[in-house]
Amino acid sequence: MSGLVTGDLGTSFVSRLPVADLVAARLPVTVPLSLAAFVLAVLLSVPLGVVAAVHRRGPVGVAVSAVAQLGVAVPVFWVGVLLVWVFALRLGWLPPGGFPREGWADPGAAIRALVLPVVTVAIAMSSVMVRYVRSATLDVLDQDYVRTARSLGYGRWRALSRHGLRNGAVPVVAILGVELATSLLGAVVVENVFALPGLGTLLLDSVQGRDLPVVQALVLGITATVLVVNVVVDLAQHAIDPRLRLTGGVR
Repeated sequence: MSGLVTGDLGTSFVSRLPVADLVAARLPVTVPLSLAAFVLAVLLSVPLGVVAAVHRRGPVGVAVSAVAQLGVAVPVFWVGVLLVWVFALRLGWLPPGGFPREGWADPGAAIRALVLPVVTVAIAMSSVMVRYVRSATLDVLDQDYVRTARSLGYGRWRALSRHGLRNGAVPVVAILGVELATSLLGAVVVENVFALPGLGTLLLDSVQGRDLPVVQALVLGITATVLVVNVVVDLAQHAIDPRLRLTGGVR
């Protein structure tokens, strides 16, 4: 604990290098991967979830829900392998794996190396998030204030955008926080599929090699990330919905 306060995470049993240096060397791969995948998943899932809710009885809504359900059922590593087969092996547009030795010194090569892993994680995350966005939007559409707005002459989309999205955002923000925190765990599988030198690969190699100081540091870091994200989610929910500031929390 005293070493943790000073930034000393111990020494690796295997490489005999400081654990802090090992973790810091892998962050430039995992952090951009997780954040980019999260942003892409939000951009995909929020509009698709709203469309699936608004057109829930139409072919578009049914198709979006079916694709989201399929995305949840399909293992993330299989999605990665399929993307490699199509875009790397068949079309040759992107590299099948690996990361440039010079890292972000060559931004173009680094971005190309992360495109397929980011899309893989984003597909897995957005498949889950679409279902929650759809559910939250359906709850809002059934509320009296939305029906009142419709009776006053508002169109469906105008009533939803002016009176519904902010109310439906509270539970969605909680799910977004969970997905952001767990994206680090998803990197364990995806980084191994694409042979990326990130924290996920380091964690798996350390577990297999019983390198306990490295495992301890990574688990502690993931736990701290989850706690910080939960705090940010609570603050965001209170900022979105003033009723939470009056009642003192989410019920």
